[in-house]
Amino acid sequence: MLLVDQSSAFAQEASESAAAAASWGKGLGAGLAAGIAVLGAGIGIGRIGGDACNATARQPEMGGKIFINMILTAALIEGVALFAVVVGFLMQAG
Repeated sequence: MLLVDQSSAFAQEASESAAAAASWGKGLGAGLAAGIAVLGAGIGIGRIGGDACNATARQPEMGGKIFINMILTAALIEGVALFAVVVGFLMQAG
């Protein structure tokens, strides 16, 4: 009888350890998801800004249209990055 009681105690400790490991994995996955999303958005917005500067330098008369397109594209990239960060936080919570 004593052996049965000990094995159930060890099983309970193992299940608590597995739950802690799963919680740690969720946090790591959510952090990586949010970080990679923001990194990608930063790279994308940097490329947009650089290419807009090059395009404006080549055709100064189109500067206004280039600026509007640059702002629109940057806003869309930021929206996708924000959505990815929210999904990362939801992964951690759920």
